[in-house]
Amino acid sequence: MKASFQLYPVGRVRKTEAETVLEIDPAFNDALLGLETFSHIVVLYWFHENDDPENRSTHQVHPRKNPRNPLTGVFATHAPLRPNLIAISTCRIESIDGNTIKIDEIDAHDGSPIIDIKCYLPSRKKFTDLKIPDWIK
Repeated sequence: MKASFQLYPVGRVRKTEAETVLEIDPAFNDALLGLETFSHIVVLYWFHENDDPENRSTHQVHPRKNPRNPLTGVFATHAPLRPNLIAISTCRIESIDGNTIKIDEIDAHDGSPIIDIKCYLPSRKKFTDLKIPDWIK
């Protein structure tokens, strides 16, 4: 296994008070073909404002930044502090115009690099033994 690899942004998140859009690099225009037939997408992006050695070395947090929640390993949370600062959000597509995808909302900052976009597919797997911690309820 390689010790490291590189990711290249396919675009940037752009947020204003009026709207949130994903600006896709024109080099990836062909990759958008067919996306308009979906209502939702999964966006993978980089927590670029947290990218420093201290945040990457944080292995435990209080979920939701609430000290009443138990100290928990970052792999058991969606915390933005983690070894690799990959974030994921499911977003509703409002419109697509050229290489700009207008979405309902995303938990990202303006300028966040987009790593990838995937069409949202509902899971066919039904979990009957789903277990979640009390702090999520």
